[in-house]
Amino acid sequence: MKLSEGVEAAIHCAATLAGVEDGATMPGSALAAQFDLSPSYLLKHLNAMTAAGVLESVPGPAGGYRLARAPERISLLDIVLAVEGPQPAFRCGEIRQRGSVKLPASAYVKPCGINVAMLRAEKAWRAVLASEKLSDIVAGFMNDADPRSVAAACAFVERYQRPQKSSSLKRQERK
Repeated sequence: MKLSEGVEAAIHCAATLAGVEDGATMPGSALAAQFDLSPSYLLKHLNAMTAAGVLESVPGPAGGYRLARAPERISLLDIVLAVEGPQPAFRCGEIRQRGSVKLPASAYVKPCGINVAMLRAEKAWRAVLASEKLSDIVAGFMNDADPRSVAAACAFVERYQRPQKSSSLKRQERK
């Protein structure tokens, strides 16, 4: 099975966004630059994750993206389904009912064994992805990655996050 590069990008972006301060956002252009991706390509995936409720999109000059839920409430399955869609990876076309050995429909009453096996594997794969939380991915990175990589990731978040002003500060500025 091959997942699109968008899944990798989406998981990395979500992991980066897990590091922004509460209420802060990060521009999509910064996330694209972090991973040397086309901004328009990444925007498609960020929007898909927003539509799926994994991310929030905040408009305006201080806007950008942030996680819609706590990292421990976001699974890798949430991200994969946002990017790839909910359809199973294997879609049986019932090719056994075509071609030179085609039989009458009554010969195909039982489900295709290949389809059954593939759907069973899909169910197991999805269960594992559902159990893998974004918070665990981030914690693993913080504990196991080269300290230079951790420092670079933290510096990136610090540089590009956009803190959101509280409503009371906004009201005071308008006065």
